Amino acid sequence: MPTDLQLKTMNAGHRLLLTLTGGRLGRTIAGMPSVELTTIGRKSGETRSVMLTAPIVDGDTIVVVASRGGDPTHPAWFLNLRDNPAVEVSLQQGPRRPMKARIASADERAALWPRVVAAYRGYASYQRKTTREIPLVLLTPA
Repeated sequence: MPTDLQLKTMNAGHRLLLTLTGGRLGRTIAGMPSVELTTIGRKSGETRSVMLTAPIVDGDTIVVVASRGGDPTHPAWFLNLRDNPAVEVSLQQGPRRPMKARIASADERAALWPRVVAAYRGYASYQRKTTREIPLVLLTPA
């Protein structure tokens, strides 16, 4: 499982790659569009941004996966949006736009999970590593 330091280092590296290449590299990772998700910290009240991938983009709906590499705990960004679903999203370095986050229902997750795994098989191995059900989050225009 990745440590907090490893996750922060990967995020910083992703941002650096985007900056150094003017967005020519890093707009997609493993064939999935990159997403910068900005939440409000549930404890601090400060804005927090994280780089993620979106295995599904359907029109205005973006699906992200709260996998944290199969860690037994949810990622902080997920806990933040669970408590405050008003977020900002930049898809592939596009303009930031206000969106609303919603955790997929059990039926929605069941329908979406095969598409998520088809986009990136690693998500299936992350799910096997943990006893928690990895949540899917739907981001829609606010």
